[in-house]
Amino acid sequence: MSEFVNQEAKKQEEVVNTLPRIGSPAPQFEAETTHGTIRLEDYKGSWLILFSHPADFTPVCTTEFAAFQEIYPKLKEMNTELLGLSIDSVYSHIAWVRTIEEKLGVKIEFPIIADLNKEVASKYGMIMPEESKTEAVRAVFVIDDKQVVRAVIYYPMSAGRNMEEIVRLIQSLQTSDQHGIATPANWKPGDKVIVPPPGTQEAAEERVNDDNVECIDWFLCKKEVK
Repeated sequence: MSEFVNQEAKKQEEVVNTLPRIGSPAPQFEAETTHGTIRLEDYKGSWLILFSHPADFTPVCTTEFAAFQEIYPKLKEMNTELLGLSIDSVYSHIAWVRTIEEKLGVKIEFPIIADLNKEVASKYGMIMPEESKTEAVRAVFVIDDKQVVRAVIYYPMSAGRNMEEIVRLIQSLQTSDQHGIATPANWKPGDKVIVPPPGTQEAAEERVNDDNVECIDWFLCKKEVK
């Protein structure tokens, strides 16, 4: 028995050590969904939010799916797609989506992966054995148009996700890519952004005397971007 436990612990350690990290290539997959068979490479050229939920026909997940659908048009304007996942069958997904439309008046337009064999969930570290061995947690993976993992967020099963923050995160990442800057705490589009700190004493002197930037100190300067 102890040998079996050790083997299982080793497997879990191996999975943890191979989980996708920020800046690493997103693990490739092919999966059955409510929109047919989908591969990660199908999304190349667009950004993707891959998110998991514990189970169909559960209260918090139902509110989340309605909320994800609400932000979906905005995400599409930002060249960003949605892809859900849970360890349920495609038939369960279809029935649940139909119930959401019937009871809440919300038509879910994005696909949901039916990950019964936990293959995708395992690749992305969506299962936390301490939380549940049979359900995925509320994980969010932001994958860019080059299929690189750019952000990872985990929520416990008891806490529904904040959709405004997910939209803001995409806006921040895309703005940073476009302008080569960073965004401060609580940033939103239209706010000033942070200019990368200078790497030399001479550059620091030039920075604080630059009328195009607002400097609190030589290492903390902001500017506007359009």
